[in-house]
Amino acid sequence: MKSLNRYFSLFAALVFLGLAGCASTAKQEGTGEYVDDTVITTKVKAAIFNEPTLKSAEINVETFKGIVQLSGFVSSQAAIGKAGSVAREVKGVKSVKNDLRLK
Repeated sequence: MKSLNRYFSLFAALVFLGLAGCASTAKQEGTGEYVDDTVITTKVKAAIFNEPTLKSAEINVETFKGIVQLSGFVSSQAAIGKAGSVAREVKGVKSVKNDLRLK
């Protein structure tokens, strides 16, 4: 009986440690957040690609905890604003850091 209790305690400790490894921190996402951010990134890239006034090959999109960062180069100030507004319209985006630059 004692060995059964030991195995159960060990199993419970391993499960707890495994779940703690999936939790998010200020600098690291949890598993669910990573999947959500991947979906948001894909949707933002698709929205930018579908916008005829933007060259999507020169715009990089990264997402961390719902905050989208746009980087890369565009040909006009209007394109910088348009990319930011297109990204903000995507469901799940909390905010946009627009670091696009003019080439």
